[in-house]
Amino acid sequence: MTTFPFSKGHGTENDFVLLPDPDGNVHAHLAPETVRRLTDRYAGVGGDGVIRIVRTSAVAEVAGLADDADWFMDYRNADGSIAEMCGNGVRVMARYLWESGMAAGPILPIATRGGIRTVHAERDGSITVEMGRAVPAASRVQTFVRIGDQQWPAVPVSVPNPHAVVFVTSLDEPGRLVEPPQLKPQTAFPESANVEFVVPVGDRHISLRIWERGVGETRSCGTGVCAAAWAAMRKDGVGRGTTYRVDVPGGTLTVHERPDGELLLTGPAVIGVGGQIDVEFA
Repeated sequence: MTTFPFSKGHGTENDFVLLPDPDGNVHAHLAPETVRRLTDRYAGVGGDGVIRIVRTSAVAEVAGLADDADWFMDYRNADGSIAEMCGNGVRVMARYLWESGMAAGPILPIATRGGIRTVHAERDGSITVEMGRAVPAASRVQTFVRIGDQQWPAVPVSVPNPHAVVFVTSLDEPGRLVEPPQLKPQTAFPESANVEFVVPVGDRHISLRIWERGVGETRSCGTGVCAAAWAAMRKDGVGRGTTYRVDVPGGTLTVHERPDGELLLTGPAVIGVGGQIDVEFA
Protein backbone atom coordinates (compact mmCIF):
# COMPACT_ATOMS: atom_id res chain seq x y z
CA MET A 1 0.00 0.00 0.00
CA THR A 2 1.27 3.49 -0.93
CA THR A 3 -0.50 6.20 1.05
CA PHE A 4 -0.17 9.95 0.74
CA PRO A 5 -1.89 12.85 2.48
CA PHE A 6 -4.56 14.75 0.57
CA SER A 7 -6.78 17.78 1.08
CA LYS A 8 -9.89 18.94 -0.71
CA GLY A 9 -10.33 22.58 -1.70
CA HIS A 10 -12.49 24.74 -3.94
CA GLY A 11 -12.69 28.18 -5.53
CA THR A 12 -16.29 29.20 -6.28
CA GLU A 13 -17.13 25.47 -6.06
CA ASN A 14 -14.58 24.49 -8.69
CA ASP A 15 -13.13 21.70 -6.54
CA PHE A 16 -9.81 19.91 -6.46
CA VAL A 17 -7.99 17.04 -4.79
CA LEU A 18 -4.70 18.45 -3.47
CA LEU A 19 -1.73 16.09 -3.19
CA PRO A 20 1.21 17.70 -1.35
CA ASP A 21 4.29 16.08 -2.86
CA PRO A 22 7.27 18.35 -2.09
CA ASP A 23 9.95 15.92 -3.26
CA GLY A 24 8.15 14.52 -6.28
CA ASN A 25 7.35 11.03 -4.96
CA VAL A 26 3.72 10.82 -6.15
CA HIS A 27 4.28 11.39 -9.87
CA ALA A 28 4.83 7.75 -10.76
CA HIS A 29 1.44 6.90 -9.23
CA LEU A 30 -0.56 9.56 -11.08
CA ALA A 31 -1.54 7.60 -14.16
CA PRO A 32 -4.69 8.92 -15.89
CA GLU A 33 -6.78 6.09 -14.46
CA THR A 34 -5.59 7.01 -10.95
CA VAL A 35 -6.66 10.61 -11.46
CA ARG A 36 -10.05 9.46 -12.76
CA ARG A 37 -10.58 7.32 -9.66
CA LEU A 38 -9.49 10.11 -7.31
CA THR A 39 -11.88 12.59 -8.88
CA ASP A 40 -14.82 10.16 -9.10
CA ARG A 41 -17.63 11.70 -7.04
CA TYR A 42 -19.08 8.32 -6.08
CA ALA A 43 -16.09 6.00 -5.67
CA GLY A 44 -13.28 8.47 -4.97
CA VAL A 45 -12.60 11.76 -3.21
CA GLY A 46 -14.40 13.70 -5.94
CA GLY A 47 -13.33 16.81 -7.79
CA ASP A 48 -12.93 18.66 -11.07
CA GLY A 49 -9.22 17.95 -11.05
CA VAL A 50 -6.09 16.95 -9.14
CA ILE A 51 -3.36 19.38 -8.08
CA ARG A 52 0.00 17.88 -7.18
CA ILE A 53 1.93 20.40 -5.07
CA VAL A 54 5.61 19.82 -5.78
CA ARG A 55 8.83 21.80 -5.54
CA THR A 56 9.65 23.32 -8.90
CA SER A 57 13.22 22.06 -8.68
CA ALA A 58 11.93 18.46 -8.52
CA VAL A 59 10.17 18.63 -11.91
CA ALA A 60 12.48 18.48 -14.93
CA GLU A 61 10.08 20.23 -17.33
CA VAL A 62 9.91 23.39 -15.17
CA ALA A 63 13.14 23.19 -13.16
CA GLY A 64 14.39 26.29 -14.98
CA LEU A 65 11.74 28.32 -13.14
CA ALA A 66 12.91 27.22 -9.68
CA ASP A 67 14.85 30.45 -9.03
CA ASP A 68 11.64 32.46 -9.45
CA ALA A 69 9.04 30.10 -7.92
CA ASP A 70 9.59 27.49 -5.21
CA TRP A 71 6.37 25.59 -5.96
CA PHE A 72 4.91 24.04 -9.10
CA MET A 73 1.22 23.30 -9.73
CA ASP A 74 1.01 19.96 -11.57
CA TYR A 75 -2.63 20.12 -12.66
CA ARG A 76 -4.64 17.22 -14.09
CA ASN A 77 -8.22 17.38 -15.37
CA ALA A 78 -10.72 14.88 -13.99
CA ASP A 79 -10.20 12.61 -17.01
CA GLY A 80 -6.47 12.42 -16.27
CA SER A 81 -5.38 14.78 -19.04
CA ILE A 82 -2.80 17.47 -18.29
CA ALA A 83 -3.78 21.16 -18.44
CA GLU A 84 -1.60 24.26 -18.70
CA MET A 85 -2.93 25.75 -15.46
CA CYS A 86 -6.12 26.52 -13.55
CA GLY A 87 -7.05 29.95 -12.22
CA ASN A 88 -9.25 28.71 -9.39
CA GLY A 89 -6.85 25.88 -8.65
CA VAL A 90 -3.80 28.12 -8.30
CA ARG A 91 -5.66 30.22 -5.70
CA VAL A 92 -6.65 27.08 -3.80
CA MET A 93 -3.07 25.80 -3.95
CA ALA A 94 -1.80 29.14 -2.60
CA ARG A 95 -4.31 28.95 0.26
CA TYR A 96 -3.06 25.46 1.11
CA LEU A 97 0.59 26.54 1.06
CA TRP A 98 -0.13 29.48 3.34
CA GLU A 99 -2.36 27.58 5.79
CA SER A 100 0.04 24.61 6.00
CA GLY A 101 3.04 26.84 6.63
CA MET A 102 4.77 25.69 3.44
CA ALA A 103 4.91 29.30 2.22
CA ALA A 104 4.85 32.71 3.88
CA GLY A 105 4.25 36.30 2.88
CA PRO A 106 1.28 37.90 1.10
CA ILE A 107 2.80 37.44 -2.38
CA LEU A 108 3.51 33.95 -3.70
CA PRO A 109 4.83 33.04 -7.18
CA ILE A 110 3.68 29.61 -8.39
CA ALA A 111 5.07 27.87 -11.46
CA THR A 112 2.60 26.32 -13.91
CA ARG A 113 2.82 24.84 -17.39
CA GLY A 114 1.53 28.22 -18.57
CA GLY A 115 4.34 30.10 -16.85
CA ILE A 116 4.71 31.68 -13.41
CA ARG A 117 1.53 33.00 -11.79
CA THR A 118 1.93 35.48 -8.93
CA VAL A 119 -0.70 35.16 -6.21
CA HIS A 120 -1.66 37.91 -3.74
CA ALA A 121 -3.46 37.50 -0.40
CA GLU A 122 -6.01 40.33 -0.09
CA ARG A 123 -6.98 42.01 3.17
CA ASP A 124 -10.59 40.82 2.87
CA GLY A 125 -9.53 37.15 2.69
CA SER A 126 -9.93 36.80 -1.06
CA ILE A 127 -7.02 35.88 -3.30
CA THR A 128 -5.87 37.54 -6.52
CA VAL A 129 -3.80 35.80 -9.16
CA GLU A 130 -1.99 37.44 -12.05
CA MET A 131 -3.27 35.35 -14.96
CA GLY A 132 -1.13 36.75 -17.77
CA ARG A 133 -2.46 38.27 -20.96
CA ALA A 134 -5.26 36.88 -23.06
CA VAL A 135 -4.01 35.76 -26.48
CA PRO A 136 -6.62 35.81 -29.26
CA ALA A 137 -6.39 33.24 -32.03
CA ALA A 138 -3.91 34.17 -34.75
CA SER A 139 -6.18 32.85 -37.49
CA ARG A 140 -8.94 35.07 -38.87
CA VAL A 141 -11.09 32.03 -39.71
CA GLN A 142 -14.55 32.34 -38.15
CA THR A 143 -15.05 29.73 -35.44
CA PHE A 144 -18.28 28.24 -34.13
CA VAL A 145 -19.64 26.18 -31.27
CA ARG A 146 -22.39 23.71 -32.10
CA ILE A 147 -24.78 21.78 -29.85
CA GLY A 148 -27.35 19.66 -31.66
CA ASP A 149 -28.97 21.90 -34.27
CA GLN A 150 -27.86 25.13 -32.55
CA GLN A 151 -24.73 26.97 -33.59
CA TRP A 152 -23.12 30.18 -32.34
CA PRO A 153 -20.09 32.22 -33.46
CA ALA A 154 -17.24 31.91 -30.96
CA VAL A 155 -14.38 34.07 -29.80
CA PRO A 156 -11.25 31.86 -29.57
CA VAL A 157 -8.78 33.04 -26.92
CA SER A 158 -6.11 31.44 -24.72
CA VAL A 159 -5.48 32.32 -21.05
CA PRO A 160 -3.28 30.19 -21.51
CA ASN A 161 -5.77 27.28 -21.70
CA PRO A 162 -7.72 27.48 -24.99
CA HIS A 163 -11.28 28.82 -24.78
CA ALA A 164 -14.22 29.40 -27.11
CA VAL A 165 -16.40 32.22 -25.75
CA VAL A 166 -20.01 32.30 -26.95
CA PHE A 167 -22.51 35.12 -26.28
CA VAL A 168 -26.07 33.87 -25.86
CA THR A 169 -29.40 35.52 -25.00
CA SER A 170 -30.06 33.22 -22.04
CA LEU A 171 -27.99 30.74 -20.06
CA ASP A 172 -30.77 28.22 -20.72
CA GLU A 173 -30.19 28.54 -24.47
CA PRO A 174 -27.53 25.77 -24.74
CA GLY A 175 -29.81 23.32 -22.90
CA ARG A 176 -28.40 20.50 -20.78
CA LEU A 177 -24.66 20.24 -21.34
CA VAL A 178 -24.30 16.47 -21.24
CA GLU A 179 -22.09 16.02 -24.31
CA PRO A 180 -19.02 18.01 -25.37
CA PRO A 181 -19.95 20.97 -27.59
CA GLN A 182 -18.61 20.63 -31.13
CA LEU A 183 -15.91 23.12 -32.13
CA LYS A 184 -15.75 24.25 -35.77
CA PRO A 185 -13.40 24.12 -37.52
CA GLN A 186 -11.45 21.58 -35.54
CA THR A 187 -8.20 23.04 -36.87
CA ALA A 188 -8.91 26.19 -34.85
CA PHE A 189 -8.83 24.14 -31.65
CA PRO A 190 -6.17 21.46 -32.16
CA GLU A 191 -6.14 20.61 -28.43
CA SER A 192 -9.90 21.12 -27.97
CA ALA A 193 -11.07 23.98 -25.74
CA ASN A 194 -13.21 25.02 -22.83
CA VAL A 195 -16.48 26.65 -23.87
CA GLU A 196 -18.05 29.60 -22.05
CA PHE A 197 -21.69 30.60 -22.63
CA VAL A 198 -22.02 34.25 -21.61
CA VAL A 199 -24.92 36.67 -21.03
CA PRO A 200 -24.72 40.34 -19.98
CA VAL A 201 -26.26 41.13 -16.58
CA GLY A 202 -25.53 44.84 -16.28
CA ASP A 203 -22.81 47.42 -16.71
CA ARG A 204 -19.50 45.54 -16.61
CA HIS A 205 -21.29 42.52 -15.19
CA ILE A 206 -21.69 39.14 -16.93
CA SER A 207 -22.87 35.65 -16.04
CA LEU A 208 -21.80 32.38 -17.61
CA ARG A 209 -21.87 28.60 -17.79
CA ILE A 210 -18.73 26.60 -18.50
CA TRP A 211 -18.02 23.37 -20.31
CA GLU A 212 -14.49 22.35 -19.31
CA ARG A 213 -12.56 19.98 -21.54
CA GLY A 214 -11.75 16.76 -19.74
CA VAL A 215 -14.32 17.49 -17.03
CA GLY A 216 -17.75 18.50 -18.34
CA GLU A 217 -19.94 21.33 -17.07
CA THR A 218 -18.35 22.84 -13.98
CA ARG A 219 -19.45 25.27 -11.29
CA SER A 220 -16.60 27.61 -12.18
CA CYS A 221 -13.39 27.91 -14.21
CA GLY A 222 -10.82 30.60 -13.49
CA THR A 223 -9.26 30.79 -16.94
CA GLY A 224 -12.75 30.60 -18.46
CA VAL A 225 -13.92 33.52 -16.34
CA CYS A 226 -10.91 35.54 -17.54
CA ALA A 227 -11.54 34.58 -21.18
CA ALA A 228 -15.22 35.52 -20.92
CA ALA A 229 -14.49 38.86 -19.23
CA TRP A 230 -11.79 39.68 -21.80
CA ALA A 231 -14.17 38.90 -24.68
CA ALA A 232 -16.97 40.93 -23.05
CA MET A 233 -14.63 43.91 -22.65
CA ARG A 234 -13.88 43.79 -26.39
CA LYS A 235 -17.54 43.34 -27.27
CA ASP A 236 -18.52 46.28 -25.04
CA GLY A 237 -15.73 48.45 -26.42
CA VAL A 238 -14.21 49.34 -23.04
CA GLY A 239 -10.53 50.03 -22.60
CA ARG A 240 -7.92 48.45 -20.38
CA GLY A 241 -8.02 49.36 -16.72
CA THR A 242 -11.55 47.96 -16.47
CA THR A 243 -12.99 45.57 -13.89
CA TYR A 244 -15.85 43.15 -14.61
CA ARG A 245 -17.95 41.19 -12.16
CA VAL A 246 -18.46 37.61 -13.31
CA ASP A 247 -21.15 35.34 -11.86
CA VAL A 248 -20.73 31.58 -12.21
CA PRO A 249 -22.93 28.82 -10.76
CA GLY A 250 -20.51 28.47 -7.84
CA GLY A 251 -20.25 32.14 -6.88
CA THR A 252 -18.78 35.45 -8.01
CA LEU A 253 -15.32 36.54 -9.14
CA THR A 254 -13.88 39.75 -10.53
CA VAL A 255 -11.53 40.23 -13.47
CA HIS A 256 -9.48 43.38 -13.86
CA GLU A 257 -7.41 44.10 -16.96
CA ARG A 258 -4.40 46.24 -16.15
CA PRO A 259 -3.21 48.87 -18.63
CA ASP A 260 -0.42 46.46 -19.68
CA GLY A 261 -2.99 43.75 -20.52
CA GLU A 262 -2.36 41.53 -17.49
CA LEU A 263 -5.59 39.95 -16.24
CA LEU A 264 -6.13 39.84 -12.47
CA LEU A 265 -8.57 37.23 -11.19
CA THR A 266 -9.91 37.75 -7.65
CA GLY A 267 -12.11 35.41 -5.65
CA PRO A 268 -12.37 33.02 -2.71
CA ALA A 269 -10.35 29.87 -2.03
CA VAL A 270 -11.36 27.37 0.64
CA ILE A 271 -9.62 24.30 2.07
CA GLY A 272 -11.98 21.63 3.41
CA VAL A 273 -11.50 18.00 4.38
CA GLY A 274 -8.24 16.06 4.35
CA GLY A 275 -6.80 12.69 5.21
CA GLN A 276 -4.73 9.83 3.81
CA ILE A 277 -5.37 8.02 0.55
CA ASP A 278 -3.98 4.90 -1.03
CA VAL A 279 -2.88 6.34 -4.38
CA GLU A 280 -2.25 2.95 -5.98
CA PHE A 281 -5.73 1.70 -5.09
CA ALA A 282 -7.36 5.04 -5.95
